[in-house]
Amino acid sequence: MGHTESGTGHTADGPVHRRRLVALAYPVYFELLASVAAGIVTMIWVARLGGPAVAAVAVATNVENLLLGLALIGGSGTTVLVAHARGADDTAARRGAVAGGWAVCAVIAPAVAVGGFLLREPIAALVLGGSQGPEVALAAAYFAISLPGSALLFAQFQLDAVLKGGGDTRTPMRLALLANGLILVLDPLLIEAYGLQGAALAMALGRAVALGCGLLVLRRHRTAGPRVAVARAALRTLRTGLPMGADFLLRMAATLALVGVVGRLGVASVAAYGIATKAMYVATMAFYAVRQAASIHTAHLLGEGEQGQQGQEGQEGQQVHQGHMAVGRQTLLVAGTLGTLAAGLLFAGAPAVLAAFGAGPEVAGQGAVFLRCLGPYLILLACFIALGGVLEGSGHSARLLRITALGALVQLPLAYALSGLGLAGVALAMGLAAAVQCAALGLLVRRVRQMPAPVFSRAA
Repeated sequence: MGHTESGTGHTADGPVHRRRLVALAYPVYFELLASVAAGIVTMIWVARLGGPAVAAVAVATNVENLLLGLALIGGSGTTVLVAHARGADDTAARRGAVAGGWAVCAVIAPAVAVGGFLLREPIAALVLGGSQGPEVALAAAYFAISLPGSALLFAQFQLDAVLKGGGDTRTPMRLALLANGLILVLDPLLIEAYGLQGAALAMALGRAVALGCGLLVLRRHRTAGPRVAVARAALRTLRTGLPMGADFLLRMAATLALVGVVGRLGVASVAAYGIATKAMYVATMAFYAVRQAASIHTAHLLGEGEQGQQGQEGQEGQQVHQGHMAVGRQTLLVAGTLGTLAAGLLFAGAPAVLAAFGAGPEVAGQGAVFLRCLGPYLILLACFIALGGVLEGSGHSARLLRITALGALVQLPLAYALSGLGLAGVALAMGLAAAVQCAALGLLVRRVRQMPAPVFSRAA
């Protein structure tokens, strides 16, 4: 199932941890990048159908981002628990983690698919702000396929979670490339034949084919063993994954709220902010890729360490924490390097980025200023997001969620107060909020050193 992590225990030196993080992270990055690229190309094809169709797909994308938060509850919990069980060489715990994740998926996915289909018209009206225009009917028609098709998204996330927990991030990358490659091929054909619904159908078909291939791969790696208590395993998955899904949803909500603050500056500022945000996604996806890698690697090492320290209770906590603190240092090194690189590239390439999106002079000017002011924010954000993976993998995701909430509470009032400086003031507010989050994270890391072994390391 791809690479394993044998030989990377708590005594491993920094370069070993760093190489493992990079090996896990880069396939995740290309997996995320493939989805974004397919979304951009889909929007280009949809643009031929007119403005209302573009608006409908844009709000549908926001709805799917919210669904990703729900999918992360089962997916993230499964990844961490499978990685931990693999490190501990505990077949029963691994089977329980897989069964628990699929049980959560089996509850949430049908509820979203059926409920979304039945409520597609009210949802369309809600996300379009109560509009009565043609875009509402178009969005409802799109939701009639995309929301039932979200069951495929949940299943794909769960399948990827099992593979990633097993140390294989390359197979999910290949499946994402397959799914999104099919979407790119099917988009022009189905949009031409069925209009906006063709875009939703192309997405569902691409995901269905990739899911089928993924299930075949997963079937080859099934392990025999005793039956597990599925309900208990599902609760364990929920306890582990719920803070991670909530963290993502909170970040999405804060981003949407920040758009409202930028809206006070005028249409040109909103356009510049929107373009700059898309450019930022290319960087932030790298940060989240490192976060996933750190979470997988840390959980595996903790399980491995606990297995090696059985019968040595006095040493277990210290050596376990030494292991994930070593991973944390390498995670900061990798993330800090990526953040600095992203800041430098956006600073130097800001005019080219705006030109690539066809921005006019006013939008290009404001967007360039904003991108060039984002350097400190990107570096701090890279460190915060990536190091969060170490805390998630070591069972402290609930505490991390509180820091994310703190950042949102600081960022929005600051952005409002500094918006008089234009987008430069918004960028400054984002940087200050990220600094507050990093300071709080530093305090949490100091506390974690004194804490006992994480909850999920013990029998459920």
